[in-house]
Amino acid sequence: MAGFCFSARVLTSWFFLLLAGIPAVLIRVDVVPAQVVGMTKIRPFVTGYIPVVGSDGSVGGISIDADGVLATARPEAMRRLKEARERLFTAVPEALGDAAEMRKISLRQLEAALAAAAKEKRPLADEFRLLGGLQRVRYVFVYPEQNDIVLVGPAEGWRVDEAGITVGQTTGRPVMLLDDLLVALRSALAVRAEPISCSIEPTAEGRRAFEAYMRRQRQFSPTVVDGIQRSLGAQQIIVTGVPAASHFARVLIASDYRMKRIAMHLDPSPVRELPSYLDMVRSARDVDRNAMPRWWLACDYEPLSCSADDLAWELRGRGVKAMTEDDLIAADGTTKRTGATNPVAQKWADKMNAHFEELAAKNAVFGQLRNVMDLCVVAALIHRYDLTGRAGCSLPYMTHPESPVGTAQFRVPKSVATQCSVVKRGRNWIITASGGVEIDGWQFVERRRQTDEVTKLRHAAAPPDVVVWCWN
Repeated sequence: MAGFCFSARVLTSWFFLLLAGIPAVLIRVDVVPAQVVGMTKIRPFVTGYIPVVGSDGSVGGISIDADGVLATARPEAMRRLKEARERLFTAVPEALGDAAEMRKISLRQLEAALAAAAKEKRPLADEFRLLGGLQRVRYVFVYPEQNDIVLVGPAEGWRVDEAGITVGQTTGRPVMLLDDLLVALRSALAVRAEPISCSIEPTAEGRRAFEAYMRRQRQFSPTVVDGIQRSLGAQQIIVTGVPAASHFARVLIASDYRMKRIAMHLDPSPVRELPSYLDMVRSARDVDRNAMPRWWLACDYEPLSCSADDLAWELRGRGVKAMTEDDLIAADGTTKRTGATNPVAQKWADKMNAHFEELAAKNAVFGQLRNVMDLCVVAALIHRYDLTGRAGCSLPYMTHPESPVGTAQFRVPKSVATQCSVVKRGRNWIITASGGVEIDGWQFVERRRQTDEVTKLRHAAAPPDVVVWCWN
């Protein structure tokens, strides 16, 4: 009897694990370690430049080779990437070096800077590309009298971390990118019908080959693991809602990939209080042998605070949460979604949520995921309540899909190779693993509560009399 995991929901990353009729083993499946780090394709005018190291560009410690195969970047390549990016950065402007809880970014002036750079065919300065060191968006304020929309949140000066990610000088939290903001704004209307997501799924041919292979197995041996890898072959990467070649998409894939590798003990957890799911299964008293947990990362916001006139908004909540539910494996090897969760899988998700801040501090790609989720909520908010119309602030260079301002283009991720390993678990066989990322900013902008506090903050944060794009 063969068991396998497959879901039609695009948010489900298909990382697969199994044992069928083979006692005392738990097999986990993930992707192979990677080889190189590389570059992006640079369009005539883009908002960012990613330095070349190797052949395929890196975000969050992953790389994509010439054939679109995802892998983990080698430490040496990551070191070279870090050094290359550090050489390209100019010094942090003195006015932006210190930490600020309420740094303000004028979208009107940012639009003007983009328009000027595009017209003059020159690159943007680092401070524009890095949104003034902004690390989260906490408030969105509309100023009709100044024809402006202002994003407000914590910020500080920046540096490059060991994975080549631009982070705050003191906090280590990743800095938001203009590149990601443009993708969020330009995708906002389209994703209203279908959320942004990424998934890793087996091909139909791979599933058939796997089932046929498992029906022939009668006992466990190391050759079974090799056979599973060969029969499943490469699994396909699917990205919806945003361009698959964008930095934004790379963040989704990298965070999903890292979550799985931690859960399946393929990478050591950077947070001591977050063991792998396999470690937790090994010590659990009872695990349903016919239940297969899946995890995915999704937005997590409380109802937005807003003013009575809809000119002031506050994003509330941690931004990201890990979610889980079970698939049930039937006697014929097929699966169906139950909506239930086993206690061990839920406990692992709870631990990840409880220690998310620590995890994001140790591995900045999780903070980058929260950044793009914030930006998607901002984009949905601007479109849903026509904030550009309310402000009298047209943003064609930022929002129009055919804008002359392009975004950085990476190689499109297409596949990952299957990798198995084995852990004993009594005499039971367990099928487990999966994940994914889903971003639906629209559902959160419909939930709101009025408060006078955001109105007071809006008045205090008003743009100064002089023309400036960023201020504290």
